[in-house]
Amino acid sequence: MSLDEITQCLEATLSSNPTTRISAELKLSDLLTTPDTGLKLAQVLLIQDLNTGLRQITCITLRRYVNERWSPALPQWKGPGATAEVKVQIRQAVFHGLSDPENKIRSLCAQIVSKVANSDWPDDWPDLLDSVIALLSSNSPPSVHGAMQVLLEIIRTDLTEDQILPVLRQLMPLLLNILGAAEQHSLLTRARAVGVFRSCVETLYMVKSQYPAAVKEAVESILPPWLDAFKIILSTDPRQDVQNSSNWDGIALRFQIYKALDAVQAPFHRVLIPYNGDLLTASLNHLNALYSTFVHYYLLAEDSIPAPSESESTGLPQLFCAIVDFLSGITRHARGKEWFVSENTKGLLAAVINWIQVTQDDEEEWLSNANAFVAQEAEDTLAFSVRLAGLDMLASLVEGYRPVAMIAMHQVIQEITTQSDGARSAGNTNWWRPLEAMLAAIGSQADEILEYIDDEVDMGNPKPTDVETLLVNVIPNLLGLSDCPFLQGRAFVFASQYTKVLPEQLAGQYLHATVQVLEAGEANIPIKVSAVKAIHNFCQGIDDALLVPVIPRIAKAVGPFLTVTSEDTLSLVLESLSVIVEIDGGKWMTPDLANSLVVACLDVWMKNNKDPLIISVLTEILASVTASPAQGVYETAIKQALPPLCNAIMASTEAEHWITGAAIDLACSLVRGAPDTGLGEGFLGMLAPSLFFAMKTVEDREVIQVNFTQLRTWSDPTTGQSGLDSVLAVIAKQMQSQDESGGLVIGDLIIHLLRRAGEAVLPILPELLQAMINRMKSAKTATFIQSLVIPFAFLINNQRDTVLSLLESMNGEGRSGLDILIQTWCENEETFQGFWAQRVSTLALCSLYASERPSLQSITVKGDLIIKPETRNVIMTRSKTKSMPTEFTIVPFPVKALKLLLHDLQADGEAASKGLGKVASDVGSDDGDSEWAEDPDEINGGLRPNEMAFLSDMLGAPSGLPFDNDDMLDAPDDEDLKNDQVSQMDMREHLLSFFRQCAARNTNNFSAAVSQLNVDETLVVRRIVGQ
Repeated sequence: MSLDEITQCLEATLSSNPTTRISAELKLSDLLTTPDTGLKLAQVLLIQDLNTGLRQITCITLRRYVNERWSPALPQWKGPGATAEVKVQIRQAVFHGLSDPENKIRSLCAQIVSKVANSDWPDDWPDLLDSVIALLSSNSPPSVHGAMQVLLEIIRTDLTEDQILPVLRQLMPLLLNILGAAEQHSLLTRARAVGVFRSCVETLYMVKSQYPAAVKEAVESILPPWLDAFKIILSTDPRQDVQNSSNWDGIALRFQIYKALDAVQAPFHRVLIPYNGDLLTASLNHLNALYSTFVHYYLLAEDSIPAPSESESTGLPQLFCAIVDFLSGITRHARGKEWFVSENTKGLLAAVINWIQVTQDDEEEWLSNANAFVAQEAEDTLAFSVRLAGLDMLASLVEGYRPVAMIAMHQVIQEITTQSDGARSAGNTNWWRPLEAMLAAIGSQADEILEYIDDEVDMGNPKPTDVETLLVNVIPNLLGLSDCPFLQGRAFVFASQYTKVLPEQLAGQYLHATVQVLEAGEANIPIKVSAVKAIHNFCQGIDDALLVPVIPRIAKAVGPFLTVTSEDTLSLVLESLSVIVEIDGGKWMTPDLANSLVVACLDVWMKNNKDPLIISVLTEILASVTASPAQGVYETAIKQALPPLCNAIMASTEAEHWITGAAIDLACSLVRGAPDTGLGEGFLGMLAPSLFFAMKTVEDREVIQVNFTQLRTWSDPTTGQSGLDSVLAVIAKQMQSQDESGGLVIGDLIIHLLRRAGEAVLPILPELLQAMINRMKSAKTATFIQSLVIPFAFLINNQRDTVLSLLESMNGEGRSGLDILIQTWCENEETFQGFWAQRVSTLALCSLYASERPSLQSITVKGDLIIKPETRNVIMTRSKTKSMPTEFTIVPFPVKALKLLLHDLQADGEAASKGLGKVASDVGSDDGDSEWAEDPDEINGGLRPNEMAFLSDMLGAPSGLPFDNDDMLDAPDDEDLKNDQVSQMDMREHLLSFFRQCAARNTNNFSAAVSQLNVDETLVVRRIVGQ
């Protein structure tokens, strides 16, 4: 196809006629499969006489060609590929396009060059980098622009570790020259040079650990000239970039500089030390100098923001966020201490508060969008905003420089309060904005401020920040300002954040005022949402004595919000309601109120049945409502909630399994709230059919905690199957399945059945135990094996002789049921999870050993691992294990039982109880390292204890426990098992007494069994017996 025909086809793809356009697109797709189409496209894009739109679609089509036909190394490769000769010509054409006068064409060509480089550089395009750097050194602004776009992509994705440092040494001076050539290059080109510099810094950090010396040398030689340049640029008045200018391209340059400084300070903060003072001063000057422009264009929106000279747009909000991000890094790590004297800190705090005021755009959005209003201060929000950035910087300031920050806060509070009063008296309609921003800032640091006040008072010092004056003299006057809804709402929230220092009488007044706002029908979104926030805080901070008289009104007012809110606002209402219903144990609840709350909760669930966070809060609310001791509340809640939940369980399909799981969770919350007298008449009769239907298809640990007292008397009205038979059917289904993912769930179900059903389970016990023994032979996973063994351990502790006789009579493939159980138990005992499960296993082993039963004495099991000379100190891989299989000694079961019990006794974990390590610690070590001492600086990777504790909290590790503590992986026990006698007993004393009694009575030929233990185990036994 000729060049003209290709051009005509491309033109047709831009046609407004759908038929013509679609036909051309299909034809173009066919043409892309021919070998020379890519070259023709490259030739078309270089014809500058064509209109920009046609050249753009040509570039886009060529980019598609490269993605699909260039190389199998590219992810969208389809083939067939272009020949090597054609590729050379295409590379030359698109590289030439990097210097095109049209910005859009340069950008598209840069994308194509970068994509080709991903597969061709350096092997098939070895001179690419040199050519790009040469382009960068040219005096042509378009060429420099195109080169930088390609370099940015190459630096981010294509440079190998050994290429990075040489390339950066060559590249950084060229970029610095572009930054300094203000007369030759545009502001945006210089800004792009800083953006490439930032990527270079990030790349240096990536190889810092691999080449520490080289990176250190590069940083010390390359970065200072850049920092000098940044300091000079930032020292100029930023107002020159926004006043009497047709565009704000200068703001884009300053924005890139601050982003670069932030990239430098994290990994290479030492190089910034000489510059910190000047940069901090420049930052504060920027905030103050640009504030009036921010007020004009953003805060009051009195004029339109100037359009950028190119498509890229950087405004004052972006620059502010870049500045405070840089400042946050400095303050968070308490750097630049000399600069943070009281005046500078006060000025910085006041400047940040100025910038985080509510803008006109904020007002318009928040008055109509409750979710946006809630999200603007949510801790987990991902939304970009000036306010969030400012509050984050304030938190860093308080964290790094708390004493100075507290004094500055006190001064700023007084100044802004006085200024706002003056502006209001002068008739300024915007008088409320600074005051609202100040309250938002001080309120966001309430916990830190209150903690610091307590510390200072405890040391006999005066209070550093006078919050009480605000609460007593300022806030009460703001609660009725309905014409300033954002300030009014902020006043309620602020008061609730400082309930700790509120006088009781004033706290009650604030609380009643908040309730009145909730009950008022005419209040708008900011007021209502702020009142809900305030109630949430009040319920957590005010004494119950103040809350109890008004809590029914609060619940009645907040409850209806459930059905009219969504997303962030719904989450706020749910969290608040979950706290409200717990006040005073719910004694104030009425049946009517419970009915309305349950209906609203179910409505929320049906609309959000895929949201696990919402469902989690709903379960807590329902559990608290049903737990109310008030007359008729439980019965009303069950009557309203149980039928729709049962219907949802029965009606949901496999494709909507989450509905079943959520409905069961909600039903279980009703069970958790049930009174001590039981679930009530008819509860299980309604729930059981749908519950057992669901248990055949889903697994849920909470489901097993149903009331077995009612289960014994219930029968399925449709099949006549008893409750216990239904449970057995579920157990049988789980044991027949080859999918063992249910793991501990089936064991929990069996344990609860045995513990709760009492003698009613005796008729089905032989059949149940036989099924468990049969499944035990083929079980593979540790959790599933545990679920089969632990029920036997429980039975042995309660009916040892009966169970052993039953096991001895069972036979499977020539082995007794007892042999199958003991072999499986001994091989897997050390993998058992859960506090109660480990303890009941230990007690059962003691009981089995003490039984002296001949059938147990004749069973032999695996003992210790046999260490051969050829495997000593060798890591046994899978292939080595096949050639040299691991072998174990064979010992009688009584010997193995003692080994396992000694292991439990010596363990430091809770399986044997704390303090047992002392028994083993007295046994000497012969490893020759007794005098080894760790360097304190090397412990915990050099982290200080408080840093390690913080990291431990962040990762969820309990204080004092190492991160690799295996006990933390144990499955949690439910409350019923935690209260069991097995969980409460002193296991250490029990085991010590067991060993001493066995030695005194020579139980089961104890002395002979001890002689078969290894040396360490024998020493421990002797020490126990000798104590």
